[in-house]
Amino acid sequence: MATDIIITATFDIDPEQIDDLMKRCKPLIDGALTEEGCQDYSWTLDPYVPGRIWVMERWESEESLKKHFEDDWYKNMGATLNEVGLLSAFSAKYKIAKEEPVYDETGVARADFS
Repeated sequence: MATDIIITATFDIDPEQIDDLMKRCKPLIDGALTEEGCQDYSWTLDPYVPGRIWVMERWESEESLKKHFEDDWYKNMGATLNEVGLLSAFSAKYKIAKEEPVYDETGVARADFS
């Protein structure tokens, strides 16, 4: 059985390079989205921190994530980030043990899992 893996990351670059970076990375993001096991792959500009990009990825298994790390989309993404002057980066991966809706059938937000 496949287990979802979530990756979150932030990249900080010179704010003047953001538009160029997003244009250059769009085909790489689109390519990653075609990979087997890629369920989500999204970059979002932080509206409060100039030059910060938030990344959210969801993969169906360790095997699909491993293949992604070996693929040219991933390798070219790293090279492109370095070319535009990556100032800092943070990333973490999470293996999902359980998934439930935030809101129950009555519309109440719940922190607990059933």
